[in-house]
Amino acid sequence: MDPNSVKSTLSNLALGNVMAAAARDYQKELLAQGKAQASTSVNQEVDLDELMDDPELEKLHSERIAALKKEAEKRQTLKNRGHGEYREVTEGDFLGEVTGSEKVICHFYHREFYRCKIMDKHLRPLAPKHIDTKFIKLDAENAPFFVAKLAIKTLPCVVLFRNGVATDRLVGFQDLGGKDDFTTKTLEALLTRKGIISEGKRDEEDEEEDYNENKRQTVRSSSSVNIGSDSD
Repeated sequence: MDPNSVKSTLSNLALGNVMAAAARDYQKELLAQGKAQASTSVNQEVDLDELMDDPELEKLHSERIAALKKEAEKRQTLKNRGHGEYREVTEGDFLGEVTGSEKVICHFYHREFYRCKIMDKHLRPLAPKHIDTKFIKLDAENAPFFVAKLAIKTLPCVVLFRNGVATDRLVGFQDLGGKDDFTTKTLEALLTRKGIISEGKRDEEDEEEDYNENKRQTVRSSSSVNIGSDSD
């Protein structure tokens, strides 16, 4: 037999044995990985089952549900008291409105005054956003008793009430930069600092509103007024 042929045959046999061994090792590794994954899956299922039966988890879930239910009931109670919207009230209803809620913002306005309309525009979107506080407006011309009682001489005048007591006020726009082009965010921040509303989260509508309002120019200004006059 040709010696070279014998060497080639032995070499091929050796290579075949190595490949076969490698194939067996690879197959064993795959099998071991499959068992490990199966074991992990079983353990995960057991852990999930244990979590589902965990009394502490059930307690937390029940407490969360109870808190959400309580919050929903609170919001509904506030809505029944007139919270969540910017409403006009009469002089006859005014006392009941400000004493019926812990925190109330009342805008004393004149129908013909430009700056009162600006204040309306900014207060309206804040009412549903800050439901803990009641937002109302009162026509100063039709409420002479409370205008005199609260010594209101400049419009717009936003009076802040806590438990029926007037604790603070915004007179004109002097706390808002003295200009007509302030933003709703600026007013919201001021009311938050005064503690009459809670700090709210910022959203895309706030940013868009700031952009649009900053483009507006002052059209007309107002200052101290006599309630009976036609000048703001």
